[in-house]
Amino acid sequence: MKRIDPLNSLFFLLSLPLILLLTLPLLQMTFQPSLRMLMETISDKEVMGAIARSIGLSLGAGILSFVMGTPLAYLLARKQIIGKKIIEGIIDLPIMIPHPVVGIAILSLTGRNHPIGRFLSDIGIQIMGTRTGIICVLLFVGLPFYVNTVKAGFESVPIQLENASRTLGAGKLSTFLRITVPLTWRHMILGIIMCTARAISEFGAVVIVAYHPMTAPVMIYERFTAYGLKYSQPIAVWLIIISFCLFILLRMLSNSTHPQCR
Repeated sequence: MKRIDPLNSLFFLLSLPLILLLTLPLLQMTFQPSLRMLMETISDKEVMGAIARSIGLSLGAGILSFVMGTPLAYLLARKQIIGKKIIEGIIDLPIMIPHPVVGIAILSLTGRNHPIGRFLSDIGIQIMGTRTGIICVLLFVGLPFYVNTVKAGFESVPIQLENASRTLGAGKLSTFLRITVPLTWRHMILGIIMCTARAISEFGAVVIVAYHPMTAPVMIYERFTAYGLKYSQPIAVWLIIISFCLFILLRMLSNSTHPQCR
C-alpha cells in the first residue's frame, strides 16, 4: 500500500470547501428544473434568441480581440515601448473596476453630448440599445483576458528562433507569420475562448448600454425579477449547457491543430 502523504491530505482538506463552493450551487441549479420546464424553455423563441445573441456577440468580441489584440500583445511581449507598464495597467483595468462603471463610461463617451458620440451618430453608428454597443462592452471586458494570454504565448517563444529566421533572409512580417504565430496559435485559441467566456457572462455593463436587444444574462435577470427563481433557472441551465458544449468544441479544435514551423 502506498503511504498517504500528510501534506497532500491537508491541502485536500483545505481545498475541499472551495471545491464545494464552486460545484454545489451549479449542481443544485442544473438539476433543480424539471425536464418539462427545460423543454418548454428551449422552445421559447425569445429565450433561444437571447442565448444565441449572447453567444454570437461574444464570439464576435473574441474575434475582434484576436484581430486588434494580437498586435498589441506582440508589442508588449517583444518591445520596450515608452509607458509599457502604464499600458499593461490600462489593459488590466476592466478586470478591476465595477462593470456598471464600464457601461456608464461607454455611454458618456458615445452620447450625443460628447463630440465622439455626435461623430458616430453622424456616420450612422448607434451605441445605446444596439448590438454594436453590446459588442463594444463585451470587447472592453474580455480584451484583457485575450491580450494577457497571447502575450504570455509570445514571451514563451525563444527570441533566438525569430533572430535565426531574420538572419536567413526572412522579413519581420514573414518571421512573425511563419515562426511566431504557429508557435503561439494555441495561446490565441485559448485567449479567444477566455475572452468569449468572459463576454458571455457579462451583465452589469450590458444592462446599462443595451437592455434591449436582450442578451441571456439580462433575460435571466428580467425573468428572475418578474417571475422568480423558477422561471429564471431553466434559462441559466441552457446557457451553461450550450456554452459548455461550445467551449469543449473549441478546445477540441485547438487540440487537433498542430502547427509546425516551416
